[in-house]
Amino acid sequence: MDIKLDCSNGKSYDLNDLKGHYTVLYFYPKDNTPGCTMEAIDFSRLKEEFDKIGVVVIGVSKDSSTSHDKFIEKHDITIPLLSDPDKLLHEKFGTIGEKNMFGKKVMGTIRTTFILDKEANVIKTYPKVKVKGHADQVLEDIKAIIEDGK
Repeated sequence: MDIKLDCSNGKSYDLNDLKGHYTVLYFYPKDNTPGCTMEAIDFSRLKEEFDKIGVVVIGVSKDSSTSHDKFIEKHDITIPLLSDPDKLLHEKFGTIGEKNMFGKKVMGTIRTTFILDKEANVIKTYPKVKVKGHADQVLEDIKAIIEDGK
């Protein structure tokens, strides 16, 4: 994955850096919307648990880094958020698709989470995520994956 994106901390993030540890990569539609806010808060709440088992959690949206910075500050988000306005990573992971919004079909980000292994290969996919309880389920699943891999 030779894609470099701006991160919420002001740095560029080379996704080749994901190798060497498990990664949770979650795609969400937009900063400061109810479901996206809840999802970011939930992953942030569990960041310490993910850190303990050596798992990096990263959020990705089409929002700008400036938007991410404001979102992080407003909601005390503790995980890095990547800005993908050109949808390069979205397209690579197939997270752009048709959605229903207020009765109209539109193209947009399909809320999807991926677990990547230490070689940055997708080993588990959560399509069309329902936010409530999702971060907890991902933590439980990745603990089992790591345990099985030992």
